[in-house]
Amino acid sequence: MAKKTPRFLKAMGKESLPARIKVAGLIYAHRKTYKDDFFAVTAMYESSDEKRVILKVNRVASLFLIPMSWVGKLLTAREIACFTKLEGIPGVPRFVERYGSTGLVREFIEGHAMRKGERVPDNFHEKLTGLIDKMHQRDIAYVDLEKCENVLVGDDGEPYLFDFQISWYVPRQWGGDLWPFSAIRRSLQRADRYHLLKLKRRTRPDQMTKEQQDASFAKPWYVRLHNRIVMGPKKLRRWILNRIDPKDGDGERGRVDEEEPMGVN
Repeated sequence: MAKKTPRFLKAMGKESLPARIKVAGLIYAHRKTYKDDFFAVTAMYESSDEKRVILKVNRVASLFLIPMSWVGKLLTAREIACFTKLEGIPGVPRFVERYGSTGLVREFIEGHAMRKGERVPDNFHEKLTGLIDKMHQRDIAYVDLEKCENVLVGDDGEPYLFDFQISWYVPRQWGGDLWPFSAIRRSLQRADRYHLLKLKRRTRPDQMTKEQQDASFAKPWYVRLHNRIVMGPKKLRRWILNRIDPKDGDGERGRVDEEEPMGVN
């Protein structure tokens, strides 16, 4: 029998997601958990009339007696700020309400994670680029476009971006337009555009010119710099996790393949 992931590597520790939640006056029952990692647990809930929402609870569990709920509160505040800033943009799920001090509820979008080699609709990347452009116009860098699965392909064929956990957003009233915040934002936004080319090469290379394909392989200096900064801590983190977490096989760490509801009749 395979060992379970240590509880301290889960966002809620020993606690579990509630079987039911109340959102905007309706009761929703847990149907599926998508991801449960160190920083957050994400699940889908459904009401009796088949309305669906996504609940995301950021870190609440302590780490070796060190309180960590402040991390969850910061992550939640930043994600809610991003959803609020992007309200009304097609391709961004609607924020519904806060859940406790470290959670949020957002709109559920029918679809699937984009796959490498998938032939997305002809106008998909044009719309995805337009979506990123609108985010940039509102002073946000998405940052999380490196992997195909971070983009949702809706059942309607539209692109959706939904996870703002590592997105960059510093409000103007907090100095977001001042150096160095403005310089960091512009560099991360340029990185977004580079990763858009990579995603297009991985899914619709037939729509790219030779110059675009060449550019998708030419990693810009700001992306290389970012990788050098994060690669050391990332390798150390991966080395540690591979030794304490048995679930280090294929797929993204923390991904849950769960089809059955949790304690729901």
